[in-house]
Formats: sequence, structure tokens, C-alpha cells
Amino acid sequence: MTTTVTGRDPATGRSLAVTVEAGRIAAIADGPAGETAWLSPGLVDLQVNGFAGHDLNSGGLTADTVAQLAAVLRTGGVTTFLPTLITAPEASIVAALRAIAAARAADPLVAHAIPSVHVEGPHIAPEDGPRGAHPRDQVRPPNLAEFDRWQAACGGLVGLVTLSPHHAGAPAYVRALTARGVHVAIGHTQATDAEIRAVVEAGAVLSTHLGNGIAAVLPRHPNPIWTQLAEGRLTASFITDGHHLPAEVFKAMLRAKGLDRAVLVSDAAAPGGLPPGIYDQPIGGRVELTADGRLGVPGTPFLAGAARPLAQDVALAIGMAGISLADALRLATANPGRFVGGRGVLAVGAPADLIRFRWAPGDRDLAIETVLVLGEERP
Repeated sequence: MTTTVTGRDPATGRSLAVTVEAGRIAAIADGPAGETAWLSPGLVDLQVNGFAGHDLNSGGLTADTVAQLAAVLRTGGVTTFLPTLITAPEASIVAALRAIAAARAADPLVAHAIPSVHVEGPHIAPEDGPRGAHPRDQVRPPNLAEFDRWQAACGGLVGLVTLSPHHAGAPAYVRALTARGVHVAIGHTQATDAEIRAVVEAGAVLSTHLGNGIAAVLPRHPNPIWTQLAEGRLTASFITDGHHLPAEVFKAMLRAKGLDRAVLVSDAAAPGGLPPGIYDQPIGGRVELTADGRLGVPGTPFLAGAARPLAQDVALAIGMAGISLADALRLATANPGRFVGGRGVLAVGAPADLIRFRWAPGDRDLAIETVLVLGEERP
């Protein structure tokens, strides 16, 4: 079956007509005059803990919850995402991995949406601040035998692991995971510059939500932020929800990393997408979601995760850093797509995962109109 979808190219404003055959982009040509909607590859989110009440880390995860999460993310333009499991007992991580594998096995659409899994921890810094909301009693050093048990439980689905380089065995662990084709990210850390350089030399390629998951007070220099910003072999992910990073901080960090080595992630938690109010979470306890999209501990200045979907982060990043729509989309499509097999590109031969949407300067969201997955329109 051959179909055609039209929309404006965010980079040039040119009207495009994209022909789809057998789930792939078969041709890209000039589209009709007067087209007003934008056309982009579907969004790629490397860090999703949950959304709209669906929690990947609450314990007792089921395949149905995973499928429902994939569906609700898709309505917001996310066609590829990495379910993110945080620090927990090994048995809990293994059970969640099995549930994700079962969801993929039950539905080809879910399998396509989830190319791999992100395990954020449990090999992070134990101190308050860099540990974030991760449970302290489950923080532990990297262990390759444990990693292999993760993979055995899910058929090798773990494709990204975030750790702190301060652990003595971190470089060897990073080398072993890299040899297995797994990406390793630095995060939730107060590691020294030498420790960070050691894991980069061993193969680490990402910084997880740079500027967050770190101590509130740092040495002027050196510190883990400067070291990761300066390291050209690291791509940095950022949460641009307007709460995790001040606009000027994101703008400066983006200038330091460059557009080629930056990625937007939602890091969304289960209360995201729900009405403002107080919520009780298995991890993090009682949290408050405010009308401006801030998820925090009630009565304190402390964040308790992120609540905005990636489409909103894209729109907010435009104003925060003074970048174009095309550049902001690149940070949420092609750039993260490099870490999931080359997703997020509008090119002949690529999967026909596409979004049509409305956006005008000053808008704080992308108004998604149509989502295509492998060339078929999906609700």
C-alpha cells in the first residue's frame, strides 16, 4: 500500500510530499502550495519513567501498562522511546525487564516503539544530591554478572545504562558493556575529572540530564559539569521543561556542546499529563504537580521528577536557547535517534514514523495533528 503525507519542512519552510511504501519512506518531493502544518520525523525520547499515571518503576509492572504508556506517548508525537528503570533491587529490575519484553512480544507496534531499555542506575552516587530520588539502600557498584542476568531476563533489550564513574570497577564495566553493543551514560554523579575521563576512554558516550542529578553546591572548577561539557566524545541530554534548568544555563550548555552533541529528554514520571494536584508515588513519596508543569516535593524547593511530554520540551527549548524550530526538533529526533539505530530522520529508506503538527513562534507546545508509525496513521 502506498500513501502520501504532506507538511512543511521545519528547516526550509518548503512544502513536502512524502510517499510511503511498506512502512518506509519511498520518496520526498515538493508538496502542495499553501500547506500550513509542519512535518517532522516522530520524536525519540531516551528517558521515560512513566506518564499519564502509567509507572514503570512502581513495582509489579505489567505488559499492559507498558503498552498503554506507548500508546499515550504516541498521541504526543513520540514514536520511539526507551522505558527507563531506575535504581531498585535486582529482582525488581529483572521483573520489569520481563514485563517490557512481554509487551514487545505481544504487539509489533510496541516492539517498534521500544527498540531497547534504559537502566538508570543502580550504579550511581549514594550521596544526597547526585543520587536524586533514587533509593539509597539499593545503590551498588557495577557488576557484570548482574548485567548479564538483566539481559537474560529480557532477551538482550538493555541498550543504555547510566552510571556514576566514581565506582572502582566502572571503566572495566563500561568496556564490557560497550563490547556488547550497549551505550553507557554518565549521570547521578560527583565523580572527579579523572574518573569521568577514564569511563569516556572506556567507551561512555552520553551524559544523562546534564546539570541535574548532581550536588547542589560544587567546586568552582573543576567539577563534573565542566568536565562533561568539555568532553567532545560525550553527547549530553537535557530536560528543558523550564524547571530542571534555567534558560540561560541550558543556552550556555548547548553552546558548549554544540547542536551535534545535544539531546532533549523528557525524563517524564507517572504524574506527567495528569491534572495538577498531590500524588503519592511508590518512589519519591508524596509529590505535587502544579499548573505550570512542575513536579516537586510539597512545601519545598526540591523537584521530584519531570512532568512535561517531549513535545512541550521541544517548544520550550526554542525560547530558552533562542534556537529554531528545526534545531529544537533535531535535538529530539535525529540526535537521540543515533542511539537507537538511526531513528528520527526524514530520508528515503527510513522508517515512516512521522508527525504533522502546528506551531508558531511563542507557542509552548507542538499541537500534534497526525502521527504515522511505519506509514500508518495511529490514534
